[in-house]
Amino acid sequence: MSETQHRVELTFDDSDEYRPVPTAEPAPPAWKDGSIRIGIHTSIAGDITRALDIAAGLGANALQIFSASPRMWDRGGSGISPLDRDRFRARREELGLGPLVIHCNYLLNLASPDPVLQARSIQAFHREIVRALELGADYLVLHPGSTLTSDTGVAIGAVAQGLKRAARGLKLGQLWILLENTAGQGSTLGSKFEELKAILDACSDLPLGVCLDTAHVFAAGWDIRTEHGWEDTLFHIDRTVGIGRVSIVHLNDSKAALGSRVDRHEHIGRGKIGVQALKRILNQTLLSPRAFILETPIDKPGDDKRNVAAVWKLVETRRVAQTHRKASSDRPKARMAAAKIKG
Repeated sequence: MSETQHRVELTFDDSDEYRPVPTAEPAPPAWKDGSIRIGIHTSIAGDITRALDIAAGLGANALQIFSASPRMWDRGGSGISPLDRDRFRARREELGLGPLVIHCNYLLNLASPDPVLQARSIQAFHREIVRALELGADYLVLHPGSTLTSDTGVAIGAVAQGLKRAARGLKLGQLWILLENTAGQGSTLGSKFEELKAILDACSDLPLGVCLDTAHVFAAGWDIRTEHGWEDTLFHIDRTVGIGRVSIVHLNDSKAALGSRVDRHEHIGRGKIGVQALKRILNQTLLSPRAFILETPIDKPGDDKRNVAAVWKLVETRRVAQTHRKASSDRPKARMAAAKIKG
């Protein structure tokens, strides 16, 4: 073999080089298509997958669930089995439901000054995150907790540290943790949006947002019954936590009076807030990409279906048209001149 032939045989052809296919950006969830999303909290009793069929049967296209008993401490064995996980995800895709919101256990108190209770809350919240990831949830809603005997600033710091510790070592992916505003009953945190902002600011490395509950806002003292009152409320929310960080709205009427600091929900249009105010909130342009989730009571059979139907009737024609065009962003910029917002 000549020296020339040898050189040719050793020539490297660029076409033989392995080039990994670039990983495609994950497609946005099917429910983020600009369509109006109305959901309701449904029961997981008996079979967690059945909650999806219940929501669809009630006329909802989104839902909220608990991933385990909301009033019992789990004992470490409350994960989702692979079989239930796969069945749940497949059925949800079939029904086209979304977003999927999971509400945390009511016993959690990351703000507690009691080190034992706080450690238990962190551990339980860690498991809440794990179950939410297993089910493919989009949002995990958490009440900030109660200060009990501690200073508010100290409690806010405890919540922030608890969130970080609970999420340590987990890849949250598309899952967002949402802090829910509260009515302000007792020593609970979160009735002031400044408190929520302080927690968000202390956890800038976590995907955190806010779940806005209309009944809680009203009970905390914001008069959202009038157009002016609602505009002032939105302006304050934007000035503190930011409208862009409000990812979900709990659309609830209130049995309790304005400023009562009592958390009691009522059927749509039959409470102290009223149908016209809820209609204004539902059709607010700045909130239009969000899902509206009902947590209304069931006093007699059929109440849940009637409440879902009542909300759909409040959706204005101009918003229905949005189902035919894609939402431009999940976090629209709030353009507020002075203290006025026109819906």
